[in-house]
Amino acid sequence: MDKISIIAVIMGLTAIIAGQAIEGGNIASLLQLTAFMIVIGGTVSAVMLQSTPKQFMAGLRMLKWVFQPPLFDHEKMIRDIINWSHAARKGGLLSLEGYVSLQKDPYTQKALQMLVDGAEPDTLRAVLEVEIDMFEHARKQAARIWESGLGGYAPTLGILGAVLGLIHVMENLSNPSKLGSGIAVAFVATVYGVGSANLFFLPVANKLKHLIASEVALKELVLEGMVAIANGENPRIIENRLRSFLAMHD
Repeated sequence: MDKISIIAVIMGLTAIIAGQAIEGGNIASLLQLTAFMIVIGGTVSAVMLQSTPKQFMAGLRMLKWVFQPPLFDHEKMIRDIINWSHAARKGGLLSLEGYVSLQKDPYTQKALQMLVDGAEPDTLRAVLEVEIDMFEHARKQAARIWESGLGGYAPTLGILGAVLGLIHVMENLSNPSKLGSGIAVAFVATVYGVGSANLFFLPVANKLKHLIASEVALKELVLEGMVAIANGENPRIIENRLRSFLAMHD
């Protein structure tokens, strides 16, 4: 569980509510169902329109990464690659066949299988690079719903909500009792739009991009390790190269 993400969300909401209370404002005035429907409902519908169903659902599923990020153990992967390198030097590439079925990650499993099958280093690199590019593209497309999607549309829908609220005010200038609710919707809609984008949607997008980069770096470690083993390089040299590669991506 990523405690800092939970703390950040609570702190953001607390800061807004506390600021409203300190200035003597009514906290209940921030709770406007109409403004919420306009901003959040309109934002989600716009993102659904611009995305494919697969991208939209994948992006929603990735939200759990923010609070419970997956573990990408780069150090363990380096140790595994070095062990495979030693095994290949002692018993040949076919000795790695027993490790293939033990891999939970399909990408690593495929890379090992190609190595056991005797794929040439250049072929191995070309195939695995395509796999990484396709994987990274799919992940980024899914994460983009939080950035260019929700984070991009929410402030605009907040302005739309403000305009609709002001229209309501203008229509009821002769009825002062209705002016307050219209003005409240106008300003609260702006708060919802700008606040949700900058306190949640955009930070979520940035965190997802960081996690995606970490996942891609893990796959690139596998690629470099498999190619090095295929070239018959010394395990010590492979380890130094992989650690240097990892340091560049930290």
